[in-house]
Amino acid sequence: MASRKLPVLYNCDVCPAYCCSYARIIVDDADIARLAKRFGITQANARKRFTKPGDEPGERVLRHKADHLFDTVCRFLDTETRRCTVYEHRPSICRDHPGERRCGYYDFLMYERRMQEDDTLNVTAWVVMS
Repeated sequence: MASRKLPVLYNCDVCPAYCCSYARIIVDDADIARLAKRFGITQANARKRFTKPGDEPGERVLRHKADHLFDTVCRFLDTETRRCTVYEHRPSICRDHPGERRCGYYDFLMYERRMQEDDTLNVTAWVVMS
């Protein structure tokens, strides 16, 4: 019996890329290799340019850059369009996110838009300030 994939209950197109603001976007060697290939550089160069040591021994995380909504975000996020600039080569953790049928931030965002009766409401500023 073939497994049936359940539909997801969120839409990343209406999100300001909240997951890209996570401090620990963990990458592994395969992720670094994909990024190196994308930019036509060595894996060692990609590791140095795009990652830094994480909190755990041997862990590598993506570097961040300044952002007007979330203080800092993944260096590969286009802060104007709120879209990933390396989407086809993004790390596995990004490919798998949120890992469930639901995204908590999306649910929060949609709830606030319904309560405020404003389909364009950007609650990101509220989250950043709290």
